[in-house]
Amino acid sequence: MISPDTTAVATGRPTRARYWVIVFAVTLAVLAYIDRVCISMAAPDIRRDLGLGHVEMGYVFSAFALAYALFEIPGGWLGDWLGPKRVLIRIVLWWSFFTAATGWAWNLASLWVIRFLFGAGEAGCFPNLTKAFTTWLPATERVRAQGIMWTFARWGGAFTPPLVIFVFQFMHWRRAFELFGALGLIWCWFFWRWYKDNPRDHPSVNAAELALLAGAEQTASGHGDVPWGKLIASRTVWLLWLQYFFLAYPWYFYITWLPTYLQEFRGLDPASSSRAAIFPLLFGGFGSLFCGLISARVARWVGSVATARRLLAMLGFFGAGVLILVSIHVQDPFRAMLVMGLASFFNDLVMPGSWGACMDVGGKYAGTLSGSMNMMGNMAGFVAPAVAGYILRYTGDWNLVLYVMAGVYFLGTLCWPFIDPVTPLEKDDERRPSRPAR
Repeated sequence: MISPDTTAVATGRPTRARYWVIVFAVTLAVLAYIDRVCISMAAPDIRRDLGLGHVEMGYVFSAFALAYALFEIPGGWLGDWLGPKRVLIRIVLWWSFFTAATGWAWNLASLWVIRFLFGAGEAGCFPNLTKAFTTWLPATERVRAQGIMWTFARWGGAFTPPLVIFVFQFMHWRRAFELFGALGLIWCWFFWRWYKDNPRDHPSVNAAELALLAGAEQTASGHGDVPWGKLIASRTVWLLWLQYFFLAYPWYFYITWLPTYLQEFRGLDPASSSRAAIFPLLFGGFGSLFCGLISARVARWVGSVATARRLLAMLGFFGAGVLILVSIHVQDPFRAMLVMGLASFFNDLVMPGSWGACMDVGGKYAGTLSGSMNMMGNMAGFVAPAVAGYILRYTGDWNLVLYVMAGVYFLGTLCWPFIDPVTPLEKDDERRPSRPAR
């Protein structure tokens, strides 16, 4: 446990307990991505042992995303109602069990069901972390925290392929999934010991830090009365959903089909493909970090938080689409992955602003709104791997898969000029100008 900073209490300086919430979010994000990405590297072995083809493996990849999408809104709503502590502990215990259970699959049906239940477990993770940020962080620190969290989430996924190859040297893929599943139990123990839904209840938070978190009581308390009418009637909400679908569709390629693409189309062996597969998620992490750090400066430069988020998101979508097209024409596989890594960098320029918009627009309902947005992103994750599987079955053309990804990125560019990423849902009727840059 972390003891109160007695010097800070005496001098009136704010304690920094709130930053431990970012630490918990970062470590959980890394675990979440290790557990969801490891199957992409294990896919060739799984296909061989279970006798699966491209389309069948596409179904397995899609099972996770379908369940993740369906349970995102319930997971976010539960966090708004019960508080993120109880919900996150249940989420992590559930998904850790089904990560281990992936190694117990014996055919396509069993593997599909297990991955569906795994996805149901991971659903609600990031909405509840967003809810925790809304409660534990002042408004000036939230987008930066989102950038840091998504950076490490991407990096966790980036280094999963070589981690899986390393673990496979010592154990069968079935035992490896059991090992990965056990990591979540450790996180749950520390989180249960430290975290409080309301900062006021935490012994490490002094009065000065509570003053930075004014209004935490309102966001920390339960809210089951979600204004669904305003949610459904909001143009911004619909466009946040749509742009996140367009963002997630190409991105799911990186955590599902990429190792297979590198081995079957680019001709790399498993070890080389694991190293090349690092680049998209590694560079994506840098994109999230860069956006989280630069967004306040851009807002001051243009004089508007809303305009800054729109500009960064449009740049991200358009740049990612162009770079995917460029990667198709690069012959060397490692250079092609560097270009695809840059596409992922631009992809993640969209991430902090999207989640920041959920915090600002959603307010005390940030868990529900971010859950609904992530639901739409994972509906794309359900569609994209299966579509790629059918493209490969009927055309065998990996480049066509990439052309579709680029086209979807360009569609995302068209959404952001019409999104108001700062005005709360509860103030839609009395719209106010963009707040000063922060």
